[in-house]
Amino acid sequence: MMNAIEKLQILGPAAADECAEDVAIGGRKLPPPRTPRDLTRCVSHAVLPGGKRIPILKTLVSSACENDCRYCAFRSGRDVRRATFSPDELARLSDELWRSGLVKGVFLSSGLVGGGVHTQDSIIATAELLRRKYHFSGYLHAKIMPGAQRAQVAETMRWANRVSLNLEAPNANRLSTLAPRKGFSSDLLQRLRWAHELATERSGSGRRPSLTTQFVVGAVGESDLELLLTSSYLYRELGLARAYFSGFGPVPGTPLEDLPPIRARREHRLYQASFLLRDYAFDVEELPFGVEGDLPLDRDPKLAWAQTNLLERPVEVNTADRRLLLRVPGIGPVTADRIVQARRKGRLTDASHLRSIGIVVQRAMPFVLLDGHQVPHQLSLWTGSKPLGGI
Repeated sequence: MMNAIEKLQILGPAAADECAEDVAIGGRKLPPPRTPRDLTRCVSHAVLPGGKRIPILKTLVSSACENDCRYCAFRSGRDVRRATFSPDELARLSDELWRSGLVKGVFLSSGLVGGGVHTQDSIIATAELLRRKYHFSGYLHAKIMPGAQRAQVAETMRWANRVSLNLEAPNANRLSTLAPRKGFSSDLLQRLRWAHELATERSGSGRRPSLTTQFVVGAVGESDLELLLTSSYLYRELGLARAYFSGFGPVPGTPLEDLPPIRARREHRLYQASFLLRDYAFDVEELPFGVEGDLPLDRDPKLAWAQTNLLERPVEVNTADRRLLLRVPGIGPVTADRIVQARRKGRLTDASHLRSIGIVVQRAMPFVLLDGHQVPHQLSLWTGSKPLGGI
């Protein structure tokens, strides 16, 4: 019979493909924190709002699953070692790791066992034990299962700082190929809507859990346009905090084992475009898609947009509104606000003025005017591919 650490060594790595705040702004995986050898691949970094980085225990409640998602290592019928925690067993282990200082948060997900309702009950029971019995005050991210009831979504949100449900695909047509037993609207999207409604109801009563989702990218022929149209809807209508993009990698013994993995750069470009939709006031229609509906891989989408739209019509930094400033490479939400504040004290006339408030001047210069004049720049400094994290 396996003890708790032996189970964790199975169930922690099993959660490795679940995005739980362990992805940097451009989509790059954060390095794992230092942990004892028997916790390797069980503890990941989380980046909280404001940029603070904390170690979190990341695990499944169970790796048994009755679904047959065609890409998944734990799909029903696949020959793989499995394990299951009882709620008290997992809560007690999480508490021990928290009190020892090895983790400051917990991420709870699971394979589907006995239906969505039964599985959600196990996640809720674990979360409630952590909060009430063990007085856990750390960060808690809990999954919502396909098929969970509305009341269960509410109860999960009662205990968690963040909840998430993986849409996996951008629409019903793609999901039917990727995960044939799941209904896009009935099993998945409806529960994200419930979470948004419940979060809105809680907005005046203290803590309001944030909401995320995750897509599998590149397994069933979906375009970047499809993924970003759905992401835009979720940001705009459901208050999504973040969309995660998990690049497909073939798993032996699954129906999609012969497909090639996607290029990491595609995942990276999707993250960049996603942040343009969420934080930079871009519309999907403005993004630089090719004829097949995919983003260019050789440059970030903000730079591609600016090269098409701003080279002949550079932005006057002293008069442009915040929305237009955000279109300039090298300027992000924080530095756009600083420009607006600095203009109240006087005109910006030199590149050093921008540099002093945090602008990435080498990226911005080809696309801006300072007091009516374009500052000389070296072409080689801005034509390459740069991550959006540098804005």
